[in-house]
This record gives sequence, structure tokens and C-alpha cells, in this order.
Amino acid sequence: MTSNFKKLFIYFIFFYFIFNIEGKAKNAPESFADLAEKLMTSVVNISTTQTITTQSNPFPFQFPPGSPFEDMFKEFQRPTERKATSLGSGFIVNKDGTVVTNNHVIANAEDIIVRVNNKEYEAKVLGADPYSDVAVLKIESSEKFKPVEFGNSDKARVGDWVVAIGNPFGLGGTVTSGIISAKHRDINLTRYDNLIQTDASINQGNSGGPLFDLDGEVIGINTAIISPSGTSSGIGFAIPANDASKVVDQLIKYGETKRGWLGVKIQYVTKEMAQVAGLNEARGAFIGGVSEGGPAEKGGIKTADIVLEFDGQKIKTMRSLLRIVANTSPNKKVAVKVWRDKKLITKRLTLGRMESVKEFKK
Repeated sequence: MTSNFKKLFIYFIFFYFIFNIEGKAKNAPESFADLAEKLMTSVVNISTTQTITTQSNPFPFQFPPGSPFEDMFKEFQRPTERKATSLGSGFIVNKDGTVVTNNHVIANAEDIIVRVNNKEYEAKVLGADPYSDVAVLKIESSEKFKPVEFGNSDKARVGDWVVAIGNPFGLGGTVTSGIISAKHRDINLTRYDNLIQTDASINQGNSGGPLFDLDGEVIGINTAIISPSGTSSGIGFAIPANDASKVVDQLIKYGETKRGWLGVKIQYVTKEMAQVAGLNEARGAFIGGVSEGGPAEKGGIKTADIVLEFDGQKIKTMRSLLRIVANTSPNKKVAVKVWRDKKLITKRLTLGRMESVKEFKK
């Protein structure tokens, strides 16, 4: 092979490799118009009203508790009522008018109005879950609506394009775009935080609205923002579709959730705790207490155990154990691997149901 031929061959391989990579890479869309037009009719605006009762005080001061004047002036302190309204978003998941939104959008609402394509309908709550901040509504109409579908949020990658559609500040039908900034965020918003972070503009009123991928599938429910001013600062959060859809299915089928219950009090494993326990790193969930008569106690789990694996899934942190147990069906028999006395041992037990336990009842 001559020297010139070798160079030509190397250049050919190099450019083939570059062009092949560029051909497979996803380019930024020229426009979101076709996608937005297709999805807009499936996104709804939600408005709610509730009565707020407050205690009015005509005096510019308060009497201290136990004061002889306290009872004398009680009759002047009368409760007053006012109507409060709030706005949110949602999306249709069934042609019969089943709508998914956030629990905090409809919590304590007396009246719920859903607007679809500039037409208003009354709606009722099929089920709501404050622990995951998910709620399901039913539009009270015999009309047929255009639904959207949940996608696979586990396949969504950091850097992927996303589109949010909602009702920020009452401006319905607002479309914003951005990328997935991060995954698996825990901001202590809900009991089971596992949030998608996005820089697509999300503001007040976007809550409950969908976060779409470029295939037009819902990969998240827009839920919260971090912002000193209360408006979008490019840090928004959505409940992943794979987590939300499980809750939605249960709320539609049962009107409530059915989560697994282990019966333990847990806390984070610190580096110091890991060293004392003989673990090579801080991981797992530390058992700080065991409920009397609960599944964990019956299965032989003890205080000071560190749960490293639950039903075949590795436990990285305390919060991951919460999510995994909750996503496991009640009455399921599971194997739990715990670290005790510097040894890994396996315990087998049958899960209870969280919602039936006294301390979790709403």
C-alpha cells in the first residue's frame, strides 16, 4: 500500500465516522408548531373555588390567653368567609374526559371547572393522592375528547428536548420548550420525590400540566419551580410519567392508592454510620425503629439494620427505599437484604398496605 493511498484511506475512514455520527444525532427541531397543534386540544385549564374562613379581630391587639377580657370581647371576633380561586393545568388521558392533574391544584376545592378548547365543563374528583401530588378528574359530559398517552420516562435522557403546555397566570394554551436538565431530583416536595428537572418555562398555573417529549408522549407532570421571585427561573420540576401513571391507574380503578407498607422508621446512612457498621460506603437505609406487629417485625428485621436490597432492587438511599416499597403491591412476598453485625443476611416477609395503617389515614 503506497503512502498516498494510506493517507487517502485514513481520511476516508475519518470522514465516514464523523458523517455517520452526525447522521445519527438528533438535531434541534426547526419548529414545535406541528407538535403543539397536535397536542393543544388534549391539555386543559383548571379553575377551582373554595371557601376560606378567617377570624376577624376589630381590635389592633390580642388579649393574652387566660385574660379576663378574653371572653368579654369574644363576641366581637366573628368568623368571616370569602371565596378563593386558583388556577392550574391538566391533560386528558381517556376520550371519556378523564383528566390528570396535581393534587394541590384541586385540594379542598368545592367547584372545579375544566376548560377544553375554550369550552367550560364541570368536573368531579375520581381520586387524589397527596403523597405523590397526583389527582384524577372526570369531566361531566358525554362528549368525546382527544387523549394523550404516557411515555416511558425512564428512557428520557438529560439533554433531551421537552415541551410544556399549560395555563400559566391564567393564559391558557401557552407552549414553552426546553431540555431535561437533570433526573432523579429530590427537593422534599413530596414523600416520593424522584423528579425530572427542566429549563422549559414553568410558572404559576402550569401545575398539573404535561411535559411532552418530541414524540408527543407525556413524560412528566409539571409540579413545581424553584424561584426567589415566584416566576420561572429555568428550574422547573415534573413528576416522571412512570411514577405518575401507576398512581393514575390506581386512582381510576379504585379511587385511592394501594401502596406497600414495610412498618419501619428509617433514616439516611451517614459516612460515620457506614464506617461503624463496616460498610465500604454510605448507602442503604438505616432502620431507626420497627412498628410493633408490622411486616418488618414479623419478618425478623431489627432496629439498626441497614437495608441494602429490597425485592431485588438495590437501595442507594433512605428515599429510594420509600419509593420502592410504595411502588410494590400490598401482600406481596419479598426478600429484603439487610446489613447486620457486618454481615449481609436475607429476610423474607409479606408487605402490608400503607393506606390501612392508622398513622397514614387521611
